[in-house]
Amino acid sequence: MRDDRTRIGWYYWGMQEKTARSAIDTFISAFNASDDSYVTALLAQALTSDVVFWGPLGRSEGIAAVERFVLDIRRHPAGTGTMVRCSAVDMPDEWARYQWVFTTPDGGPRLTGTDIVHLRRSLIDQIIVFAGEVGPPTS
Repeated sequence: MRDDRTRIGWYYWGMQEKTARSAIDTFISAFNASDDSYVTALLAQALTSDVVFWGPLGRSEGIAAVERFVLDIRRHPAGTGTMVRCSAVDMPDEWARYQWVFTTPDGGPRLTGTDIVHLRRSLIDQIIVFAGEVGPPTS
């Protein structure tokens, strides 16, 4: 009996992680859309309509707020960059985290970070963005 529960638990965890990875990768693809007109549709596939976004400029709510953020990143002064998930998706229960890197063309600015997301019914309903590296402890 114990082996069956373990197997079922691992199956559930694997399916949950796959769902999270799909939502996260769809979210990231909005940064890399071939045209700004595709951003909203991609975000709607990955996020709940009431998503809470904790970004570099504070807290905002709704897909429109996330869309403004994505479009601002896409219009970086150094040129349209590329956003890539550069780690596995680590998912304990309904929370997930992953690392990303954003690079502008021609060796322009590069930014890295870690996002923490919460999923509800297979969609991201909270995003917390940690941009940059965490430095050593200060004394």
